[in-house]
Amino acid sequence: MEQFDIDEIDLRLLEQLQTDASLSNLELARRVHTSPPTCLRRVKRLHAAGLIEGQVALLSPDKLAVVLGHGLTAIVEITLDRQGAEWLQAFEQKVAADRSVQQCYQVSPGPDFVLVVHSRDMPDYLALVQRLFTGEANVRNVKAFFSVKRSKFGAQLPIAKVPRQAAAAR
Repeated sequence: MEQFDIDEIDLRLLEQLQTDASLSNLELARRVHTSPPTCLRRVKRLHAAGLIEGQVALLSPDKLAVVLGHGLTAIVEITLDRQGAEWLQAFEQKVAADRSVQQCYQVSPGPDFVLVVHSRDMPDYLALVQRLFTGEANVRNVKAFFSVKRSKFGAQLPIAKVPRQAAAAR
């Protein structure tokens, strides 16, 4: 992974974009106290460097439930029989390709993976279990926890200030 130098302005940009990625360049520049051309150039650089992976719309599950139904959200712990790098990677690729899997974490200690999955209803969840876990010969244990209420959901990473030594070294 290559080193990427960022400064206080870049951090303010990242903080603002995490809060609202739909801000116009003019408004974003105003909020971080820089000119619009500088702001646009920096945001493009942050994208090109991969610090900004993408931009998405966060949907309201409670408001969509009126139209689509509530669905099921489950946090699923998966333990594999074999934990060699090739087995871990094969399982990770399989679940990452499935649209029902919203998040996938390889963890330690404990289970090998923790997944956040969303399904339409219990029959849809059971189909997901068959598709991803039961048919997978390397899955030893599956433990699911079903969400009854979402208390918090966020995607923001905490942004710390650039250490003075790093800023002074530039």
